[in-house]
Amino acid sequence: MLQNGDLAPDFALPDAEGKTVTLNGLKAPYKVVYFYPKDNTSGCTTEARSFSDLKDAFDAAGAEVIGISPDSVKSHANFRDKHGLRVTLVSDQEKAAIEAFGVWVEKKMYGRAYMGVERATFLIGPDGKILKSWGKVKVPGHAAAVLDAVREAAGAS
Repeated sequence: MLQNGDLAPDFALPDAEGKTVTLNGLKAPYKVVYFYPKDNTSGCTTEARSFSDLKDAFDAAGAEVIGISPDSVKSHANFRDKHGLRVTLVSDQEKAAIEAFGVWVEKKMYGRAYMGVERATFLIGPDGKILKSWGKVKVPGHAAAVLDAVREAAGAS
């Protein structure tokens, strides 16, 4: 997984409308990129709703939030519409960004090993470097903690 100080790799991925989103094309000075395993699962839904609920605060702090999973564009559109999500969701079916950020990892469940997306979040500064990274994210309170980190970074710049 990428660490603080690493340059965040750019990506070009389709959003829920099929429009290409690039990391370097985002206008906000701060970018929050969070990776999650699957649309419409309980933890991922809670996380997406938490970021969506705080969207206005992230905007005010100068940060844009992007959620990335390997689900399809259509899945993202359904997920967004079903839950009234306000953050941008992008599809990484080829796992290019997922692998570039180092969050395609071996997981274990019920003694079985398999490959999957580690729930992780990256705060990227105006210079394109990772200011803070969170791995193996626990969802409760996470979006608020990320917002606090954005405010701290924005206040220090």
